[in-house]
Amino acid sequence: MTAAKLRRFASCGKLEGRTRLSQAEKFLEVAELVESEALEGLDPASASVAAALAILAGIAASDAACCAKLGMRSRGDEHQQAQDFLKQITTDGAKAASHLSELISKKDTAHYGVINISQTELKKLMRKAQFMVEFAKANVDS
Repeated sequence: MTAAKLRRFASCGKLEGRTRLSQAEKFLEVAELVESEALEGLDPASASVAAALAILAGIAASDAACCAKLGMRSRGDEHQQAQDFLKQITTDGAKAASHLSELISKKDTAHYGVINISQTELKKLMRKAQFMVEFAKANVDS
């Protein structure tokens, strides 16, 4: 893998940040709806679907904050670059990077796995996604 591929990014600004924030909020909204099914035990697959949506919310929120504060967002296949970008945001950037890392660590399981995410794990991922969306709101609106 070349260094150029690892360091792909896209220029963006507040407008794109607002667009990605809106997408993050919708991902989270739908995740919360599906989460309620999972917590009621209606369908075991619901937990994995809700987790997948929470992960997408976290990624979109990361993009939103980075666009608004840094004027760029990660476009590479490696999510480490997005975490590095988040760390450059002074208020809670390191915490956001940590939360994104934890969300991403469950991406394969939630999106492609054959073992469903547990309710306990889902609650943890939802809290992290909620933090990411709030973090993005604070950065896009400031």
